[in-house]
Amino acid sequence: MQDIQLDARARTLLRTLIESYIRDGQPVGSRTLARTSGLNVSPATIRNVMADLEDLGLVHAPHTSAGRVPTAAGYRLFVDALLEIRAPNRKQVEAIESRFHRGATTQDLLDTAGSVLSSVTRLAGMVRLPRNRNVALTQIEFLRLSERRVLAILVIDGKEVQNRVLELERDYQPPELQRMANYLNAHLAGQGLQVVRGQLLAEMRSVRRDLDAMMLAAIDLGERAIGEDDPDDMLVAGETQLLHYDELSDIQRLRQLLEAFHEKREILAILDQCIRADRVQIFIGRESGLEWFEHCSVVTAPYSVDGEIVGVLGVIGPTRMSYDRVIPIVDITARLLGAALNSHNESPDSR
Repeated sequence: MQDIQLDARARTLLRTLIESYIRDGQPVGSRTLARTSGLNVSPATIRNVMADLEDLGLVHAPHTSAGRVPTAAGYRLFVDALLEIRAPNRKQVEAIESRFHRGATTQDLLDTAGSVLSSVTRLAGMVRLPRNRNVALTQIEFLRLSERRVLAILVIDGKEVQNRVLELERDYQPPELQRMANYLNAHLAGQGLQVVRGQLLAEMRSVRRDLDAMMLAAIDLGERAIGEDDPDDMLVAGETQLLHYDELSDIQRLRQLLEAFHEKREILAILDQCIRADRVQIFIGRESGLEWFEHCSVVTAPYSVDGEIVGVLGVIGPTRMSYDRVIPIVDITARLLGAALNSHNESPDSR
């Protein structure tokens, strides 16, 4: 977004308008702003400021109302420069912490995080499950299923078997697939999956001239097989919370949202954008890269185990969400989940 400079009066009026719209869900008129902004200015002066804000693309007037509502750009400026965070008090934090029970399994802790996010924020909660950085690739094999369809068989830690069906741009014959598997096994077997993913991506980006076509194809197939996200890598809680918001009540919009929660891959892609962040990330409207998220915002935070980021959690809701309350809840839940997972890993029963 372009750097927009506003004077103090315009900033106050924009903040007051957005806070009022988030609270009430109704377009905000100049008389309301004159009454609630704390500024000693007339409605006529406020109308002039609103016209300027509209020219800047920060607010717009719905055709059925004389009042104005914020745009995605308006929300972005509000979140970046005008928002005052309302940190939860000690009692609220302790109430959330108490739900992460000692002795709970890892899956229970992850389920709890999703449930907490949804119930406290009244939005849809989501948790990107931890990627186990300690497991190693034992072996990889490719089996031709049909033209341009290959089954990748991964053996993890010598015992766990994972299968992935890959849709390819060209057809490969069994001898070619065997040579690719041999190449990958010779170079990658015995290494941790996270290391393997990193090596494959680095090889693909470097486009090394000393690699022949077969090696490049092997690296491509390996990255698809090992880097492919499984929909089961994410859990979602409280999707039905979104039914209560008028701006998401359009049937087509709701259908697209619920399909995204069911398929999970597009939302996983959003969460994976945040896996390297060390703080809360906020996507407003189409910033997520999904056109049909135009009326939604996503708030995420990473969680860590042993000082290393292993996953991301967050919420999805309407752009008209209480950012001042939601942002700290997401941040605190991520910290508490990480602490609970650390305690779980350190307990004798988990070893």
